[in-house]
Amino acid sequence: MDKVVASAALAVADVPDGATVAVGGFGLSGVPNVLIGALHDQGTTGLGVVSNNCGAMDSGLAVLLAAGRIARVTGSYIGANKEFARQYLAGELEVELIPQGTLAERLRAGGAGIPAFYTPAGVGTLVAEGGLPWRYDGSGGVALASPPKEVRTFDGTDHVLERGIRTDFALVRAARGDRHGNLVFNKSARNFNPLAAMAGRITVAEVEELVEPGGIDPDQVHLPGIFVQRVVALTPEQAADKKIEQVTVSDRKEQG
Repeated sequence: MDKVVASAALAVADVPDGATVAVGGFGLSGVPNVLIGALHDQGTTGLGVVSNNCGAMDSGLAVLLAAGRIARVTGSYIGANKEFARQYLAGELEVELIPQGTLAERLRAGGAGIPAFYTPAGVGTLVAEGGLPWRYDGSGGVALASPPKEVRTFDGTDHVLERGIRTDFALVRAARGDRHGNLVFNKSARNFNPLAAMAGRITVAEVEELVEPGGIDPDQVHLPGIFVQRVVALTPEQAADKKIEQVTVSDRKEQG
C-alpha cells in the first residue's frame, strides 16, 4: 500500500514519447511543477496533454511547450501564454479548446467509467456543429477542424454528446497526502487536480506535506487513494516555490 516513490524522476521515468497526460492546476495554482520539470529533464516528447491551461511565463506546462515537447493540447484557456498562441497559429501545435465546465466533466466522467454524456454547453456553436480549428496550416488556413457532434433533445432542450477523457498518465499536486495516496488540495488547486487524477490510468501526485496513514481525517480527503498510484514528497523548498501570474497590491494610504 506504500505508494511513495523516492524522486520525481523515478515517478515519471516510464512516461514514453507520445503519451497522453492529464495535468492538474488552475492557472498557476496547484500545478505539479516538480513532476513537469522531471518530465522535461528526461526528454519526453510528442506529448498529448489535457489541462485547463498550458502554463504561463516559465511555469507549469509552459516549460514543456517552450521546449517543443507537446504535440497536442486539450484545454479550455490559452490566456496570456504567447508561445501557446504562437505555436497554435503557426500550425506547430494541435489544440482542442473545450468549454471549461465540459472539460471538467469529461475528466470526471472518464475517471468514473462513464464513456460519454450529454450537456447543453456548446449547442448552436462550432463546439457542436464542428469546424473549430484544431490545427492551422501556418498560412492562416485551417489544416484540421473539429468534427460535428451528436445532438439530442431532452425535455425540449438540445444537448450535445461529449466523450469522457482517459489518459495514459496524470500529474497532480496536493497540499497533503499520505502513503496510501489519499490527497487533500488547497483552495482553488482543488478545481482541476482531483479530476485530472481520476482520468489518468497511472496517476502521480506530488505532495507538499507527506503524512502517515491515518494522518488525514477521512472526512477531509478530497481524493481517495484508489485514484493514485505514485506519491512524491516535495522538499520544503519545492513546496514553497509557488508562482504568481499577476501580482495585485493596494496602497494602504489610499484605503484611508
